[in-house]
Amino acid sequence: MAEIIHSIKYPFAIDRGLGKLYEENRYDDHVVQMMKQVLFTNPGDRINQPDFGCGLQRMVFEPNSDLTAGLLKVTVIQSLERWMSTVINVIDVITQASDAKLEIKIIYFIKARQERRFLNIELTL
Repeated sequence: MAEIIHSIKYPFAIDRGLGKLYEENRYDDHVVQMMKQVLFTNPGDRINQPDFGCGLQRMVFEPNSDLTAGLLKVTVIQSLERWMSTVINVIDVITQASDAKLEIKIIYFIKARQERRFLNIELTL
């Protein structure tokens, strides 16, 4: 049976009808939201943790090449292993440059559930 949790949904939003914060109640979705926070936060954005984040959004200014894809793979693995190592194990990150897009496929293992999961992200360059 799925464990119900109460966590603030990312990105932060308010339910105007109920007048309260949107919540995330599924643990798997909560883990995905935490991963997206790490991936889409630029280092330097958080005052108390200036080295937090991966900086995927900065990659939109890079040339779309195999070199960029390789750099992105290393950056994603290092960021997730540093900031999410208590929650997940990164099994593999597959990056592929195609046309004006950079595809990122993250294969990870949720430690608490002993489950293998996938996260696909597409960046337009």
